[in-house]
Amino acid sequence: MNMIKRFKVSFSKIFNKLFKKKGACIGIYGPPNAGKTTLSNRILRDWVGSEETMGSVSHIAHETRHAKRRNGVTIETNGHTISLDIVDTPGLATKIDFHDFMEQGMSDVESKKRSKEATEGVIEAVKWLDDLDGVILVMDSTENPYTQVNVTVIGNMEARNLPLLIVANKVDLPDADPGVIKEAFPQHPMVPVSALEGVGMDSFYEALAKQFG
Repeated sequence: MNMIKRFKVSFSKIFNKLFKKKGACIGIYGPPNAGKTTLSNRILRDWVGSEETMGSVSHIAHETRHAKRRNGVTIETNGHTISLDIVDTPGLATKIDFHDFMEQGMSDVESKKRSKEATEGVIEAVKWLDDLDGVILVMDSTENPYTQVNVTVIGNMEARNLPLLIVANKVDLPDADPGVIKEAFPQHPMVPVSALEGVGMDSFYEALAKQFG
């Protein structure tokens, strides 16, 4: 190999190492208790290791109050391989009332602390939008999708020209109706899953690769 060829090969390796785009940073968004952390944990369980989780889950809203990021999640599906950085964000809400936490058995002091942290979490989740390459919007398929949170998130994504994948979660429940979500937002791809039971995850990973790969 002559000097010029050796230089080209060396320069190419250095260029790829320094400037090659790494995995896209994808945020998992949605209202409280839609199953964002459950989905995050399922992704890590499937592709990283059975012992690793993104966070704990609870029937009480706003269990996740700080964004958590897991870098370098490699997903192989349908002949394609993609590498993603996953960000599990706090639940978005238009109103956070400490009395709601008191109704779940928390003390007055604990409820006010939880309410403050949840509010800060919403602000943090919104700020993360500036650093993302795309969004997975998780909706509860047993709930009405025409909520202010869902409409606001989708409008924000469209304004930022960020790719969006809607996940209709909790299809294992008897009153689930993911078709309503599809009808509500037909302009975006949607995949029905049960992140808890692992139902529909193969289709989810295929949609993930297609949307963010």
